[in-house]
Amino acid sequence: MVKYKRNLLSVALASATLWMASAQAQEQATVPAGAQTTTDATAKAKKPAAKPEDATNLDKVVVTGIRRGIERSIDIKKNSTSIVEAVSAEDIGKLPDVSIAESIARLPGLAAQRVAGRAQVISVRGLSPDFSTTLLNGREMVSTGDNRSVEFDQYPSELLSGVVVYKTPDAGLVGQGLSGTIDMRTVRPLDFADPVFAISARGTHNSLGSAANADATGNRFNASYIGQFANHTLGLTFGYSHSDTPTQENQVGLYEPWQAIGVGWRPGVPAAAGCPDVVVGCPYYSDGIKALRRTGYTKRDAVMATLEYRPNDVWHSTLDVLHSQSKAEDTANQFEVNLGGYNGGYTPGLNITGAQINGNGTFTGGTVTGVYPLVRGMYNKRDDKINAVGWTNAFRLGGDVRLVADLGWSKATRDELNLENNLQLAPAPQLDTLHLAYDSNDFSQINPTLDYSDPSTLLLTNTIYGSGYGKVPSVVDELKTYKLAANIPGPDSMHWLASYDIGINYADRQKEKHQPEASTLLGPQGPTTIPADLQYGLVDLGFAGVGNIPSWNVPEVVARFMIFNPNEDASYLVSKAWTVDEKITSTWLKGNIDSQWGSVPVRGNIGVQVQHVDQSSSANVFDGSRPVGSQIVPYSRGKTYTDVLPSLNLAFEFPSDQTLRFALAKQVARPRVDQLRASREFGVDVTKDPPVPGASGGNPELEPWRANALDISYEKYFDTKAYVAAAFFYKDLKSYIYTQTQDNYDFSDLLAGYVPPPGVGQPQSTGNFTAPFNGQGGSMHGLELTASLPLDLFTPVLDGFGIVASATFTDSSIHIVDPDSSSSVGSGPITLPGLSKQVYNFTAYYEHNGFEARINQRRRSDFIGEIGNFAGNRTLRYVVGENITDAQVSYTFGDGTSFKGLTLLFQANNLTNESYRTYASSKDRPLENIEWGRTYLIGASYKF
Repeated sequence: MVKYKRNLLSVALASATLWMASAQAQEQATVPAGAQTTTDATAKAKKPAAKPEDATNLDKVVVTGIRRGIERSIDIKKNSTSIVEAVSAEDIGKLPDVSIAESIARLPGLAAQRVAGRAQVISVRGLSPDFSTTLLNGREMVSTGDNRSVEFDQYPSELLSGVVVYKTPDAGLVGQGLSGTIDMRTVRPLDFADPVFAISARGTHNSLGSAANADATGNRFNASYIGQFANHTLGLTFGYSHSDTPTQENQVGLYEPWQAIGVGWRPGVPAAAGCPDVVVGCPYYSDGIKALRRTGYTKRDAVMATLEYRPNDVWHSTLDVLHSQSKAEDTANQFEVNLGGYNGGYTPGLNITGAQINGNGTFTGGTVTGVYPLVRGMYNKRDDKINAVGWTNAFRLGGDVRLVADLGWSKATRDELNLENNLQLAPAPQLDTLHLAYDSNDFSQINPTLDYSDPSTLLLTNTIYGSGYGKVPSVVDELKTYKLAANIPGPDSMHWLASYDIGINYADRQKEKHQPEASTLLGPQGPTTIPADLQYGLVDLGFAGVGNIPSWNVPEVVARFMIFNPNEDASYLVSKAWTVDEKITSTWLKGNIDSQWGSVPVRGNIGVQVQHVDQSSSANVFDGSRPVGSQIVPYSRGKTYTDVLPSLNLAFEFPSDQTLRFALAKQVARPRVDQLRASREFGVDVTKDPPVPGASGGNPELEPWRANALDISYEKYFDTKAYVAAAFFYKDLKSYIYTQTQDNYDFSDLLAGYVPPPGVGQPQSTGNFTAPFNGQGGSMHGLELTASLPLDLFTPVLDGFGIVASATFTDSSIHIVDPDSSSSVGSGPITLPGLSKQVYNFTAYYEHNGFEARINQRRRSDFIGEIGNFAGNRTLRYVVGENITDAQVSYTFGDGTSFKGLTLLFQANNLTNESYRTYASSKDRPLENIEWGRTYLIGASYKF
């Protein structure tokens, strides 16, 4: 045990410049950061707190730079009682990351999905982001998205001291997820011996270059101050971060679904007799294609502050404040054509010559005539705000009892504006001939015959797709938490029990969404060209064979020439507005183990958490069978339930710095928020006798995903310099939530007050309801292999070189059906969203005398990803596996130089310009091919 206790002390001391290590969780009842409970509370109860000067001294004899960050992460992993992964501040500061998600995605068993070129959402152990939760300083956070999963690019990496990912829970971990729990940490000022001020600035450039009104350049700036006052009893941390990131994107997309077509459906495309009902011989065809250049920017400003007060060993108070706001604007300058035979009714109609059909029956190209393309401007503006406040007070009472009281509040808002303008060549019709060549590995080619580069020939008019459309989505998400917890020393009669934790946490959350929509109609002036003062210039779609098209100021065109009156009362819009309320009371009892089994030291915990959930939702329901004026009906439903969640974590310490971990737990993940909505589309089929009600929508009576989990991990450490590990995990999901149609659903509440039309009898009370329901689950299992090795372990010739590598292999017996995504992933069973069967991460680095170089590659196999569709709803896509490579070089001036504290750096993201590709059922049926370009950053930082 001596070695273990010394290592735990090292964690506490090394946290002098990193709060993360000082809150390795198990301080649910002892740490004023609000952190969760996953470190050995026993040792903390038996040892005095480390002094800041001790931490500084230890830090000086260890290492600096990349190696220091890696060794701190290893130390956290080694001394945790749960199976965790960690990223330290040095890792985040020195990796070529655009968002915190870039760094998290490099951890074993984790994978990121890119949005707008940036890693934004994280999958843990092959499960979609819905199955994990995200905390900030141990408190669950709200989200600007429609659901629970956090969009990590809202949190600047510069203001975080580190991240810990809990792969196994313990009873005191509040807000735990089923696949994992991601806890982001901020700095604690009293962990520093001296005041610190740091500043950095970086310029960015996107390799796709400038286009329309958007530059290819951006910038990042941040400044942080850490100070101590009143004889080191009062500490203050203040940080500010600003980023201005260009949005540049090339994309070719095909319409969904790819469908089997019959004889004559698409003239010139051969089909066998009996298609599409026969199994073979039917060609698959997409009814449209588009090419676009998206241009814009994302600006984010964030402020973080921590006030820490520790006047004595009895009371410790910490106040955390975070404000983050971002504004994103972009316009998709787009060429689009319908290939399904709809050209506005003009003749001649669609005809295809030289149709190419591959061996899989997929239409891959040909010459298309009789089509009427559009030039479109698709504008998106999004304003996000996140505010969070947390106040925790820790008290040491008599008998070494420790008490923590914590209050938390966070609120997120999202306001969007989506507008479109549609233009076509005039005078109508200007039917075109296209030469199509589809490519599943590169950009498909469209090659029109007519010229679309002259703005004077393009009219804003009622095109085949109308003149335009607009939406104004908004989300408000607010969460309040109250926690009281205690850590009590174990009784002398139970030598294996060092201490136990008891606690209660109450969380009150409300999420509300609205989405008014309407067509953008032509004003009284009628069809018009875009005036020169609203034009941005030409954008080049040559990557898709289209050539140049105009770009323009879409919102100003709407304001000047169109009528836009969004509403949410139309029959197809009523169900898009909803409110969901959740009140969750969690209580727990956990025993902290510190013992020996024979000659083997054992540490860990055993306990149980009880969650009582009271959920409800309110919305309006549109019933088209009612008389006009009474068709919108208020509606609310809900449910209460209780889950009992036992957990066990054991860490066996063997000679030669070897650890064997064993964990068992019952786990839950709350349903998606939009699945809990009460909104539904309801009607009564009066053609039947008796009339039959039916509906589709959300389900406020859903229960959570539930699973039993087993984890085993073997870890071999070389002090805190290196380690190798192999971990196996198994999850038996007892239920899974997916959309189903339930017969004989009772609609009595919606039928209350229903008056049938004249001559029609009263409807029956039951009918079919299509909604998310709890269904059959299944099992999944995986293997994680990890190595973090400085190469001087093998030979001094390689001093300064090192590697960090991991490989994860995951498989699942679970298959689901998602009718809402049938146009892209089909109507049959699909694998779990977010599941890549293989995920690899590899980092090679070199560090010597202030010079640092690092290259990282993260690779994942094909998976089913989640995107937002045109309607603003979640939909699924098959996503081609990615291989993302980033690199960084830097030089830090050392002691004895005039530039001490100055670091110069250059970094590049997505070095190979890896595209993001999606497909339908098979890879030769592409949906999107998106290129975001390479991003280069050059800058400097200074710390003193």
